[in-house]
Amino acid sequence: MDRALQRLYDICGAIAGVLILCICILISAQIILNGFGRLSPGTLPSTIPSYADFSGYMLAGATFLALAHTLRAGGHIRVNLVVGRFPPSIQLWFEGFVLLISILLIGYLAWFMIALVLESLHYGDVSTGIIPIPLWIPQSVAAFGVVLLWIAVLHTLADLVRTRAPVLSTPDEV
Repeated sequence: MDRALQRLYDICGAIAGVLILCICILISAQIILNGFGRLSPGTLPSTIPSYADFSGYMLAGATFLALAHTLRAGGHIRVNLVVGRFPPSIQLWFEGFVLLISILLIGYLAWFMIALVLESLHYGDVSTGIIPIPLWIPQSVAAFGVVLLWIAVLHTLADLVRTRAPVLSTPDEV
């Protein structure tokens, strides 16, 4: 189960990276079209329809899909300056407490993200850009990322209980 979850986190992290690359390509294409529009007006369209909407949706998708991978890779910003001075047993309890609070908060967020997706589906909400996009599509990606983060925090808590040692701190952090 650990390997399957880690694989899922890694796949979502890779998808997030691809989405960031797609944003770069989309924005670069828009900049090139702007340049051609000034050099030779009328030969090419001057804009990619709803490019700002699409890049925003891709940024949201990349952000939320990368959360679980970043947590498990130890990439989230943590302040270990104070906690690192405690004995390992206190660190263990402190980390467990923080993970439990995180599970509650992220679970609450996941609940409302799913409710938002269901509401958008119910009302048929679409974006206001040139190309109308059903809002449940980008919202579903964000909701999936939050649910995956919640699973990753549960997974981390299970690792903490199993190893009986802090799992989020590494000695090389400052």
